[in-house]
Amino acid sequence: MIVNFETFIMQTSTDSKRPVRTRIAPSPTGFPHVGTAYIALFNLAFAKAHGGEFILRIEDTDQTRSTEQSEQMILDALHWVGLDWSEGPDIGGPHAPYRQSERSDIYKKHAEILIEKDHAFRCFCTPEELDAMRAEQMANGETPRYDGRCAHLAPEKTEQLVSEGKPHVIRMRVPTEGTCQVQDMLRGTVEFPWTQVDMQVLLKTDGMPTYHLANVVDDHLMEITHVMRGEEWLNSAPKHQLLYDYFGWEMPTLCHMPLLRNP
Repeated sequence: MIVNFETFIMQTSTDSKRPVRTRIAPSPTGFPHVGTAYIALFNLAFAKAHGGEFILRIEDTDQTRSTEQSEQMILDALHWVGLDWSEGPDIGGPHAPYRQSERSDIYKKHAEILIEKDHAFRCFCTPEELDAMRAEQMANGETPRYDGRCAHLAPEKTEQLVSEGKPHVIRMRVPTEGTCQVQDMLRGTVEFPWTQVDMQVLLKTDGMPTYHLANVVDDHLMEITHVMRGEEWLNSAPKHQLLYDYFGWEMPTLCHMPLLRNP
C-alpha cells in the first residue's frame, strides 16, 4: 500500500465531535527507530491539520527491558527531527502521568472491572502447561492459542486459588463464533473471524498490564480521538475494539499505516 502523505493529511476529514487528539507511544527498550519518527510525524501532522493536539506517552510496561537511557534517546531523536508534543512525560499535562509504569494501579482497577462484568477471567495455567498446550496444537496442525481451560472455573475454585496465592494472569473473554468488523481510515472495513482472536492476557503475574489493556485504557483516559499506528498492529484491532465495547467507551478512529520498506 502506497500513501501520499500530503494528500492523506490535508484531504482526510474527521467526523469526530471531539477536539482531535493523536499520540505516539514508543517503548523505551532499545535505540530509537526511524519507524517511530515516521508514525509520530503522521500523528503530529494530522493533529495540527485539524487544530488538535499531539501527545507523547511512554509504554514502559516491559520492566526487564525498559530503561531511562532509552527513553531519553527517543525523546532526543524525536526533537532532533523537529517534532514537539503538547503533553508528555518530560513536560507533564492534564492526563499525567505519561509513563505506563507509573499507572499500574489504573490498569489493575480496570482489569478488575472486566472481571466483575464477566468480560475477563483469572488464568492459573503454568508456563509448562501453556507450552504443552501449544505443542499439542502445533502437532495437530492447529494455530497455537489459549484453549480457555480456566475460563469456566467455578467462582469458589477461583477464590480458593487466589487465597492460596497461586500465580495467575487476567485474560479477556472472546466470542467463539462470528466475525469482528474493524473500520480503518485507509483500508475501510476489515473482517476478522473471532476464532482467530486469542483470549489475550491483560494483566501479567507481576501485576503489570500487557500492551493491549494499557493501550486501550490510556487512549480513553487521555481522550485520544485518532489512533494512527503501524500496520503490524492491525491484527490486534479486534481485541482493542472488544475492550472498548466491554468498557462501554467510544473507540478512537483507527488508521494502520504501511510500514517503511527498503526500495
